[in-house]
Amino acid sequence: MRCSRNRQGWKKRSRSSCRGYGMSEWEQTTVGRFISLQRGYDLTEDEREPGNVPVMGAAGQNGFHNRALAPAPGIIMGRCGGSFGQIHFANEDFWPHNTAMFVTDFKGNDPYFAYYFLKNLDFSKLNSGSAQPSLNRNYVYPIKISVPLPAAQKKIANVLSTLDAKIDCNNCINAELEAMAKTLYDYWFVQFDFPDANGKPYKSSGGKMVYNAMLKREIPIGWDAVQLDEIVDEVRDNVTPMDLDGNTPYIGLEHIARKSIVLENWALAEKATSNKTAFCAGDILFGKIRPYFHKVGFAMMDGIASTDAIVMRARNASLVGLALQTVFSDRFVEAATASSTGSKMPRADWSVLKQYGVALPNYATQTLLSYQQLFNLAITKIERHVRENRELTQLRDWLLPLLMNGQVTVA
Repeated sequence: MRCSRNRQGWKKRSRSSCRGYGMSEWEQTTVGRFISLQRGYDLTEDEREPGNVPVMGAAGQNGFHNRALAPAPGIIMGRCGGSFGQIHFANEDFWPHNTAMFVTDFKGNDPYFAYYFLKNLDFSKLNSGSAQPSLNRNYVYPIKISVPLPAAQKKIANVLSTLDAKIDCNNCINAELEAMAKTLYDYWFVQFDFPDANGKPYKSSGGKMVYNAMLKREIPIGWDAVQLDEIVDEVRDNVTPMDLDGNTPYIGLEHIARKSIVLENWALAEKATSNKTAFCAGDILFGKIRPYFHKVGFAMMDGIASTDAIVMRARNASLVGLALQTVFSDRFVEAATASSTGSKMPRADWSVLKQYGVALPNYATQTLLSYQQLFNLAITKIERHVRENRELTQLRDWLLPLLMNGQVTVA
């Protein structure tokens, strides 16, 4: 990348100083001459057939189908609701859903550049709806823009896509680490095939099992059945955001991903208003509203959380991994859903969940200690990737407008 440096990083150049620096090669045009857009196609849940073709809607991928109607690479633009104006990229053939528009013709422009360019545009003033936000291509087409020649487009897109590729790689590694931790938990604490004294799977090798009335199943001899609140405490440390450092991490339910323990997104306390619950690194956050959404996260830093999350803290350092995987399990989420109260927005009840039964080996057993050691290794790597991704995202988002308006060019 060719640009000057200063103490803050890449030096910005004003448009007036860009002539002879590449801006003279940029074309003045409109979005309508840059790309062609079309509304997606209706597809109800009942109409979907089993398949591996991604269905791309206003908020991104929302499922699969057996038939594609648009080729990759593709760009999808949210046209209604809360995802109004959101831009998504498809690396494989897809079904464009009717909640979005998609690019049908790039008109010789680089698809990856077009993706980043559209992400940099502000569509908020183009609402053509009344009851809910709506985006119409006839409102989008007249927008005046300035774009470089295709050769320069590819160079710009390569810089941004390289950052995104590293972010995606880190996410893939994290997903593998998370899956490994869960698989090991299932083998050792659900199927009871932890290594026995000879290193063989305990139950499959004939390890002695005894029936436990509380859990209504057999567990290894020497193990106990305990309630969840015997291995974790519910944290109710209420705080007022305005009394905290504004840079304190804040996690709302919107920041907790479905079916993933990785908390990779958070806001800051300065954005929070009402009272929150303070949590510490190593705590477990369970989304209690609509528990079937399966929102369970592992805190990698101290911070504050929405009071719509139940915060749990393991009573012993050797119980952290076991406690997290127990709460994250499908069986626990199903129990939370079945015992939740309320019709429109059912809420999980801690007074019920704390009685959830857990099969527990002795604290000093190698099974528990070994699992916690492996879990710690995985979490350490996941945390490193999450923090690296936030830095890469900040760099990408800082570069994006500079590259898109010619203040920074690529050699």
